[in-house]
Amino acid sequence: NAGLALGVEGADSHDMKDVVTMITTNVTALIAFSRAFLPGFRARGKGHLINVGSIAGHEAYAGGSAYCATKHAVDAFTTAARHDLVGTPIRVTVISPGMVNTEFSTVRFNSKDKADSVYENIEPLVAADIADNILYAA
Repeated sequence: NAGLALGVEGADSHDMKDVVTMITTNVTALIAFSRAFLPGFRARGKGHLINVGSIAGHEAYAGGSAYCATKHAVDAFTTAARHDLVGTPIRVTVISPGMVNTEFSTVRFNSKDKADSVYENIEPLVAADIADNILYAA
């Protein structure tokens, strides 16, 4: 679950429907999938839970309070899961990428032009870079 960001409103002006969608997608779904797979990992005596967080889960920024909160939750959940599973052969990892040029910004800004401007004059990561990190961790 790489996640979803909707809008760039400040903490005082969020569209609450967007906030609920982000929490459902980025946090609740991740916890539900973890709950679905971890018992099988435990029964098999092996497995690796790899969650996709974000640098936004470590450093918050203006216009990202709700999204950053969800990614902080991903990091906290993953850390707590790692503690919960100490003493088992199950590994727990969070991948926290920075700027990745995918449809993420197009969805967030609801505009391809605005999304493209985010990556002007930089060389962002791409989806294949994140996949490579996940494979390395696995």
